[in-house]
Amino acid sequence: MSGKANGQRKIALSTIPMAAAIQFFRGTDEPVVPDIRLTRSRDGRTGQATFVFEEPAALAPESFGDITGMFLVDEEGELVSRDVNARFVNGKASALEATYTWKTTADFERFMRFAQRYADSHELGFSGGPEKDAPESTDA
Repeated sequence: MSGKANGQRKIALSTIPMAAAIQFFRGTDEPVVPDIRLTRSRDGRTGQATFVFEEPAALAPESFGDITGMFLVDEEGELVSRDVNARFVNGKASALEATYTWKTTADFERFMRFAQRYADSHELGFSGGPEKDAPESTDA
């Protein structure tokens, strides 16, 4: 026993955050980093993220079977999209295109938390929007 009179035991919880990952087969992270493009409605509540994976491991001959969705996994849980399509070149699958759609501001904020964790865990940065073409600061 733990020595506590009331029978409680101490449990150490890890404070190391789980790395964010994208999976096409549960439990198997996709190593190819996708190009991700976001679009939002004018009011900002709804929108979608389009993911393009060029030559992903999920399309390799030794893959695990049928792709039934894209799973965005992080410390908060899982976001799921069933909208996944293969792109073919000369009769051979060469890319996967997946779309994750959100319908509320809360869903968008959750997606952005995932995207930030994914970028951090893969040493990536965000680009796009008006900031993309802004000149770099030359302050010394």
